Order: sequence, then C-alpha cells, then structure tokens
Amino acid sequence: MVAKRKKVVMAVGMAISLPVWAQSGAEAPTLTLGEVVVSAGGGGPLATRSVLSSVDVLPQERIESQVVSNNWQLLGQVPGVMLTEFGQGTTSGKFSMRGFNGEGEINAVKLLIDGVPSNSNDGNMPYIDLAPLLDIEAIEVVRGTNDPRYGLHGIAGNANIVTKLGGNYAIGRLGYGSFDTRDAQAAAGFEKDGFTQNYAVGYQKGDGYRDHSAFEKAGLSAKWFYSPDNGNSRYGLIVRHHEASADEAGYLTYAQSRADPKMSPAHNAFDDDKRRMTQVAAQAETAIGETLHWAAQAYMNDLDDRRYVTFSANVPQQERYVAENHVGASTTLTWRAGATAVGDLTLVGGLDTERQDNRSERYNTLRQVRQTQTRDQQFDFNIYGAFVQAVLKPTRDLSIIPAYRVDRASGRYTNRLNGRTYDVNDYGSIEQPKLSAIYRLAEGHSLYANWGRSFQVGVGTAAYKVNQADDLDPSINEGWEAGLKFRPLNWLEGRVAVWRQTASNEARRRLNDPANDAENIGRTRRQGVDVQLNAQPNEKLGLWVGAAVQRSRILKADAASVATEGKEIDHVPHLLYNLGADYRLSDALRLSAWLQGQSSYYLERSNSTGRFGGYALTNVSATYRASRQVDLELQVRNLGDRYYEYVWYDGTQSLHAPGNGRSIHAMVTARF
Repeated sequence: MVAKRKKVVMAVGMAISLPVWAQSGAEAPTLTLGEVVVSAGGGGPLATRSVLSSVDVLPQERIESQVVSNNWQLLGQVPGVMLTEFGQGTTSGKFSMRGFNGEGEINAVKLLIDGVPSNSNDGNMPYIDLAPLLDIEAIEVVRGTNDPRYGLHGIAGNANIVTKLGGNYAIGRLGYGSFDTRDAQAAAGFEKDGFTQNYAVGYQKGDGYRDHSAFEKAGLSAKWFYSPDNGNSRYGLIVRHHEASADEAGYLTYAQSRADPKMSPAHNAFDDDKRRMTQVAAQAETAIGETLHWAAQAYMNDLDDRRYVTFSANVPQQERYVAENHVGASTTLTWRAGATAVGDLTLVGGLDTERQDNRSERYNTLRQVRQTQTRDQQFDFNIYGAFVQAVLKPTRDLSIIPAYRVDRASGRYTNRLNGRTYDVNDYGSIEQPKLSAIYRLAEGHSLYANWGRSFQVGVGTAAYKVNQADDLDPSINEGWEAGLKFRPLNWLEGRVAVWRQTASNEARRRLNDPANDAENIGRTRRQGVDVQLNAQPNEKLGLWVGAAVQRSRILKADAASVATEGKEIDHVPHLLYNLGADYRLSDALRLSAWLQGQSSYYLERSNSTGRFGGYALTNVSATYRASRQVDLELQVRNLGDRYYEYVWYDGTQSLHAPGNGRSIHAMVTARF
C-alpha cells in the first residue's frame, strides 16, 4: 500500500517518508543531503531507513542538475563515499565506501535500481548507467553490515537508485560544454485511473578531455504500473536499455602525466570499448487485509561488453569479452502485529535467488586482430538467500531490530580452453546475524548502534574448486557502528558515528590474471569516524558538510605475502570530505558551490611505492528561471583547473590517468 505522507522540507528538494518505527516516535538516523526533513506516515513495506545504519538520501534536486558522464559520479556528493576515476572509456570509474577501495578487486557495495539487483558477476557496477539522469528521483546509500535484505556483494552496504513512478510531467534538457560535449535528455510521466507510465531517454556524445577519449552513449527507460484498487496494490513492468562506445586514452608514466596530461600514448591508438546492457523487471505488491503486505519481483539483467585495452608500452593489447545473463526473483512479506505484550511489533521475512550464466574470453591482440587466446570460460553461479527481521518498540523512545540472514551458493565452471569442469566451493549456509537499536533522547536527538555480519565469496573462477580439492570458507565481515543523530535547532541537523569492520580471510581478484582467479589478503580491519551537518539558517541559504576519517590495515597477512602484515590496504585515503552551499539570490536566480576531495593513498599493499591520488576540486553553478517552464544553467567543474589523477602500480612502475581539467557547461531545461 502506498503510504500517505506529511512532510516539512526546510530546504529546496524532496522529502522521502521515514520508516514506520521512526514515524511513531523514534528519530531515524537518516540524513537527506542538504535538507532538514520532518516526515510522517505509515503502511506498506518497511522503508530503507528502518535498517538503522548510516543512511543517506541524495535527492532529486541534487541529481537532475548535475553535469556528469556516468551516474557513479553523482555519489561524490554523498559523505563517506569514495570515487575512483579510471578514465578509460566505458571503464570510467566507480564508487566505494567504508574503507573499501574502487579498484575492482573487492566490490563491496550491492547496487540496486528500484530494488532490482544490478551488479555484474564480479560485483562491479556497469548497470548503474541504465537509469537516465532525468528519471532518477533519489539515491539511497546504506553503509554497514546490518541490512538483512541483501546478501551477495553487500559486504560494506548497498545503494539503491530510486526512479520516478507515476505523476504527470514532461521535462527536456539540452546541453553543450567543454570537450565538445553534447547532451540531450527527456522524461515524461502519465498517470490516470490507476495506470502510470514513465519514460526517459538520454543521449551524450563528446571528444573527452584527453586525446583519444571520444565517447557516445544512449539509453532509455520505460515503466508501466497499474493499481486497480486505489493504492492497495500495484503491478508493473520495467524495461531499460543502454549502449555505449568509447575510445580509451590509456595510462601514462609519471613523466608523461606531468609533461602532458592530455596526451594518449601511441600504443593506445587502437583501444576502445563497446557495451550493451538490458534490464527487464516485473514487480508486484499488495496489501492483504489490514496487517499484511506482500511484495515480489522477477528480473533479468543482460550485459555484453567487448574491450580492447593496452596497459603500458611493454605489454600486448588485450581483447576482453564479457557476456553475462542473470535472472532472479525475490519476495517479502511484512506483518504489522501492532501492540503486543512486548511492545509494538512488525515482522518482515523474505526469499531471493539469482541464477547467473557468465562467459569470459580474453585474447592477446595486435591492433584488434587476435593473436592468441588466453581465456575462454563459462561459469554458472547461483545464490539463494532468506532473511527475517523484527522491529520491536518496547517503549515510545526505543526501537530494537534483530535480524538474521542466510545464503547458499551453487554452480559449475568450465574452462573451454581444455574442457575441464569444476564445482563451486561448498560454502555451506552462510549465516549472518544482525542487531540494531535506536533510542530517542529528546526531540530531534537520538542514539543508535548496530552490529552485523556480511560475507565475501569468490567471483570468477575463485568461486570454484579449480586449484584445490577442499572447499573454501567464505570471508566473514563483522562490523559495528555507534552514532548520534542531533537537531539542536530547527534549521540545523547532523550525525556523528564511529564504526569498525573486520574480515576473517579477505581475498581479492587478480585483475590482469588470465585465469580470472583471486589471491588471499588475510585478516583485515577497517575503521573510521563519519561527521555530517545540514543547515538551513534562512530561506535563501543552505549548507552541508561531510567528512569521513578512515583507516584500513592488514592484521594478519596471508602466508604468501607476509611482508604486507601491519600495512595499509592500497587505494584507501585517510580522509574523504565534501561541503557545499546553495544561495537563492532571488526567486529566479540560484547559486551553488561545492567542494569534494580526499587525501592520498598507497598504490599497493607493501606501502613502499609512494602515495598518490589526493585532490580537492571546486564546482560552481548558476541557475536562472527564465519563465515558469524554462531554466537556464551554467556549471563549471574543477573551477581551479586543478590537476588530479588516478594512479595504480603494475609491479614495475606507477601508471597515471589524469582527471578532467576545468570544464564549462551550459544547459537549458524545459518543463511542461
């Protein structure tokens, strides 16, 4: 059942209803970026905020106005989230959090689009660009180990891209900017007699900041939903498709990056990528009487990606082909028992499964002509999960949320180069108990704490018994968090939290390994402090600040890499920060400025090859409402034209990918 909501928004943007336990007296630890929000309502399934972790909501106001080439760049506005910018064609970058890096070796964030699981087999996030920018209503980021709804890839948390559903609107945008970037987007919604239709398209083309970095991409989304009984049930179909092609500028040596960051080495002249993605989902939810709510979905994700890449002058070009087809289903049942002898009680349980058919091929090539084949793999990977969660309110001010999840895996791998097949590791039943609590100290102030376990299993061939006869155990991540949410004034709110996460026997993918295998890191610990503030001192001015201080360390190294014991995990900055301000100069003119940055990081686990990657970038924008229907916007990214870069170490040298210099973009947006 769709909840009825009341909301008071103290800044420009969107408010999303708080969960049932928060609505009935407790103070949710959720923050909406740049807003101070008070919500009320009830009914339907438990909302994301009921997981009682560090939850941040990036609202529509801070999404649709951004000039980005990839949706992962939007997450740079979320406190505690790290962006890793590879800058290599469609392999452009990704986001990570909680002391996990974005290298692709350990992909620790479960990505969802409207609740549909959207990770590739290795946990990467190519599907993130399936949602056209003008179709995104919010992005919900959950950090920590205490959310029982998702298992696979949810090591450090999850992020859900929530798109628009229903409404009557039409919006179009045209943009042009630096590097000959052309952008066209449109979205429309139609709602009548319980039937909703939502459509969105996007197209972007540009030359890129560096030589040999031109790109072109296009995507579309369509959603049809029907509610036959005045909001008590809803049934619908979602279809999304995205295609992209891009040249790859390649990585530079240290000397090249300082002499000419825009250059592309000659050995990268034939590097490029073509990617095609499709997602189809059927979703249903209905109220069963006054106390039960049922929801279910079935989905299919399809990925086809062919990449030609040359990492340095002294290695051959590779052709990398990935074809994945994942089908899955999930169902949940929520029971609102109401007042009981132990307090107000809500129970929710769920089942989910995903079946993967994956193909991975690699070749050594010369100017995209195949020379030798180094990989030909087909592997089925299936995951099954179940969870139960209770929300108990023994008093008006206290909420206790115990939960339990269990996952099991199955599958089979075939090495098509030699015809050998292998079974998946029998990980057994992967048990994940979780517990959260929140206590309301006073109006606008609450303490919260949570503890939980998540897990890591092998991806690629590392999930199968290829190099050993015995089954491997999963790596168990055990984490806790304690925090304070406060609102000392009606226009000021914030959150401060401390957290720690320890992994029992962490492993990472060997990214350039023809066998598609992994290596053990050992026992690891990540910990940190998060601080966030939102302020709206008057109707014209809005401010936000976020910072995360974090440390990662290898507590007990694997026997094969004893020299890394006690060292820091690579590509993990000690500090992430962002801050910004919005100012309404008049009813027609709004100015914005924001800064995001991070400290430097080590390039590999011995910590002996220097630190790179620190930056602080300033962005500004001005939006002018020319009429009720038309907005004009000018946005400048990297205002100071600061040099910044992504850096990695190939075993012999550091390799550098310079980020974009200053860029200027103009947009016109029309609403009908």
